[in-house]
Amino acid sequence: MMIPGLLYLLINNYLPMFGIFIAFKNVNFAKGFFKSEWVGFDNFEYLFKTSDAYIITRNTILYNLVFIVIGTILAIACAILLNEIKNKVLLRTYQAIITMPHLISMVIVSYLVFAFLSAENGFMNRTILPLFGIEEGISWYTEPKYWPFILTLVYFWKSVGYSSIVFFAALLGIDEEYYEAAKIDGASRWKQILHITIPLMMPVIIMLTLLAVGRIFYSDFGLFYQVPLNSGPLFETTSTIDTYVFRGLIGSGDIGMSTAAGVYQSIVGFILVLLANYLVRRYNKDHALF
Repeated sequence: MMIPGLLYLLINNYLPMFGIFIAFKNVNFAKGFFKSEWVGFDNFEYLFKTSDAYIITRNTILYNLVFIVIGTILAIACAILLNEIKNKVLLRTYQAIITMPHLISMVIVSYLVFAFLSAENGFMNRTILPLFGIEEGISWYTEPKYWPFILTLVYFWKSVGYSSIVFFAALLGIDEEYYEAAKIDGASRWKQILHITIPLMMPVIIMLTLLAVGRIFYSDFGLFYQVPLNSGPLFETTSTIDTYVFRGLIGSGDIGMSTAAGVYQSIVGFILVLLANYLVRRYNKDHALF
């Protein structure tokens, strides 16, 4: 029964690792990958010597920090809310509603966002802003200052519901006897959540947070590329390492450079996971991944 999953893991996650040598070569398709010239760390210089290196690194890290911290809090809150719903029909309905956005492709999401933010016919300019006395519409796709909030809201709308189901599954594993004992002692529902639910969920919270920290140098490509419609004026607040490398790959066709970016992200992510796990072990060994 494990063979299909192991084969997928091997083909999708481990076999590509042999291509790491491409990051150190100037790929010439006429010569092939193995006979192309070795260039050492020249491909890595593309990320660090460019004038946009600070912007793309800043955006990638700060967005992910916000996504991890606030996203985790919102997901836990939704999970606790689900746990409080005792009506099974209402529970199933709510679960379907909050997980539905996760099933929608980012292409469809980008169209939905455009329907809201289109300068000429968007719902914001046509309906919402006039309610506040703002008759002149905003050119959303040329104003970078709004997009940190827009991208954050879109990310939470699409991901929090699905993440909450993971925490909800952890909640279902908590023995009801803990809550019954707390009720006998006179604990309110809030104190039960604070002193029983959250502490018993902590191993799952820490595990998912550690995994998220390992991908802090990655970004949701669809969110940062498709939703802003790859608009040039927005690059200051929407450009991340992934989108920048993709644009460079499309413009130059430099596979070595894009591979170097992937290696850089993986190594830094691995180091961050080790560091975060070490800090967790210092606090509580039982909560650490390893």
